[in-house]
Amino acid sequence: MELLLEILKSIVLGVIQGITEWLPISSTGHMILFDSFWPLNPSVYSGGRDFVNLVFTVIQLSSIFAVMAVFAKKLNPFCAEKGLKEKKETFVMWKKIFVATLPAVVIGLMFKDSIHTYLYNGFVVALTLILYGAFFIVVENLNEDGRAKISKLNQIDYKIAFLMGIFQAFALIPGTSRSGATILGALVMGCSRSVGAEFSFCMSIPIMIGASVAEIISYFKKHGIGFSPNEWIVLSVGFLVSFVVSVMVIKSLMRFIKSHSFKIFAYYRIVMGMFVLSCMISGVLNLTLRI
Repeated sequence: MELLLEILKSIVLGVIQGITEWLPISSTGHMILFDSFWPLNPSVYSGGRDFVNLVFTVIQLSSIFAVMAVFAKKLNPFCAEKGLKEKKETFVMWKKIFVATLPAVVIGLMFKDSIHTYLYNGFVVALTLILYGAFFIVVENLNEDGRAKISKLNQIDYKIAFLMGIFQAFALIPGTSRSGATILGALVMGCSRSVGAEFSFCMSIPIMIGASVAEIISYFKKHGIGFSPNEWIVLSVGFLVSFVVSVMVIKSLMRFIKSHSFKIFAYYRIVMGMFVLSCMISGVLNLTLRI
């Protein structure tokens, strides 16, 4: 019964990750709420709380694999269906992706400990949820009557890629939403919603794979590479669910934003931020960030 309960939690976590990683509503904020309402039980795992954190890491890694699957053709410079020009454009896109990765890597390495010490709390999560929700509404209102200057992925130059990378660095602050920050940055710089979202998803690959692999290696160094059968089940179920849900959400979002704005997500962020804040003030939930 205990194993079934943990599997069910892993399934719910996979669903939450698959949805919130790609919608601009903050996966971290939602994981915090789940971890406060109905947390995985550290006492049933040999790695304790470290294994619980590993589950979060593994399902996040799975969602990145989903991006690679959805955009496999665009991301693969060796695709047989592409001509020489398209292959060169794909290599150039990867260069832009790595340029976009640099700000978050540098800032993350320099300030990771300080960010965890001073910014990982419920108040910051609530504030960033509300603040970025308001930013989205303002930017969407400003762009309402204008036509996007950048309507194709290959029109994103290195300058815009780097600036989107700076917006991605802001997502180190919990509650911001990596996709939310980068898509917002893209809109500010004149990208269409679909182009901004697509490049945002692609530029997440290096940074999120790097961060996930680092966390996994850290766990193995501390606890060894062996898992019990029950631990393998929990990890595998969360990984699979996160992958499937991520694929569905990415495809659905790309269709949705062809004819809709991001305002609905902005309003959701504001409501969620107010909910987190009220939970904090009332003491209903323990919103100490542990993930």
